[in-house]
Amino acid sequence: MSPRTALLVLLVLWIVTTLGAPLIGSQAISLEDALAGDGTAATILWRIRLPRVLLAVLAGGALAVSGLAFQTLFRNPLAEPYTLGVAGGAALGAVLAMQLEWIGSAVGFPAVAAAAFIGALAVSLVILGLAVTRFGVEVTTLLLAGIAISLSCSALILFLQYLADFTKTFRMVRWMMGGVSVVGYGEVLWVMPWVVVGGLVLAVHRWDLNLLLTGEELAASRGVSLLRVRLAVLGVTSAMIGALVAVTGPIGFVGLIVPHILRRWVGHDHLYLIPACLLGGGIFLAICDLGARTIMAPAELPVGILTALLGGPFFLWLLIVRR
Repeated sequence: MSPRTALLVLLVLWIVTTLGAPLIGSQAISLEDALAGDGTAATILWRIRLPRVLLAVLAGGALAVSGLAFQTLFRNPLAEPYTLGVAGGAALGAVLAMQLEWIGSAVGFPAVAAAAFIGALAVSLVILGLAVTRFGVEVTTLLLAGIAISLSCSALILFLQYLADFTKTFRMVRWMMGGVSVVGYGEVLWVMPWVVVGGLVLAVHRWDLNLLLTGEELAASRGVSLLRVRLAVLGVTSAMIGALVAVTGPIGFVGLIVPHILRRWVGHDHLYLIPACLLGGGIFLAICDLGARTIMAPAELPVGILTALLGGPFFLWLLIVRR
């Protein structure tokens, strides 16, 4: 199958998933009831399920393409926002904003997103400074730095939860599980421009990312500005992860699983990989969320738990394959 055919198949699957997933749940909704425009079924579909699915496809696409960018930038197949601690940094920033009560009618939701972005960018820059040397990227340092930062962020989050009152602690714990359960389209409209702009910026740098696969020295000899590419990729991925984590909480391993699967399908050319990850990541997370809200129906399982259950064994499999 050619990369273009694979992209077309992914696009069809993305459309089918986006349109079909809202009809499935603890209460099945027929297309006739959905198009009626009134009644309980229509309210559930248009106000709850459709925004949730749209947020899932946007978040999944952003997480997958961010994982792809990290794996290429650091030339490490195990790199992704969750394993490198970037998502943890974003979560720490968001939880700190919650604890300091920066969420309020005067400041509102963007303050949490700004704090999450600062946390994600700070972790990205720390990892870049620790792992990148004049000889290239130190893979061992990269992974150890990611683990250390992730554990430190988790410890600080637990400390903030300990200081918070019961209501705020419960909200933090539930948010930390990761989920796309929303009502209305406010969160979708907030996340969408970040994902679109982030995808476009990465697409502009697609040839630079392709050259980085051959090695940093060869890429630099062919005119790639390593500093510019690193800052652009880290900046745009941090912005996407910060905006997402503020809404969904940390959802792990999407950026690890999806790029590896799609490389086997569309190859290593970022001209095809970037749109493939945007589509495939959305499909993957929407299907995971569909399972999360139907496995224990009428109760719902946070989708972050399900992706972690899938991502943990996949991470171990990658470690075994690399030996």
